[in-house]
Amino acid sequence: MGFLKRTNKKFDYQPRYYKGEGNPFKIEHKLDKFRKTAGKNKGIKGKFNDAFDDLKNPDKGVNKTLLIIIAILVLIFLFIIDFDLSIFIK
Repeated sequence: MGFLKRTNKKFDYQPRYYKGEGNPFKIEHKLDKFRKTAGKNKGIKGKFNDAFDDLKNPDKGVNKTLLIIIAILVLIFLFIIDFDLSIFIK
């Protein structure tokens, strides 16, 4: 019953005239080198530890930018639905 045991085939294709470093067809995200959780540690425990460390020590600049973007989007939404902002001013 050899047809029930299927394994995935892995190909290591190298182009004939390519003289660069590594494989040009390797799939890698652009921002993986900046992420702490997408590093060399492949174990699930290491990934969880890195994720919890990121939660304990968040980046303050990103939070401020995110709050500004959310505030602008809320104001645009209130303008679109014609919300009367004069109720906040006495």
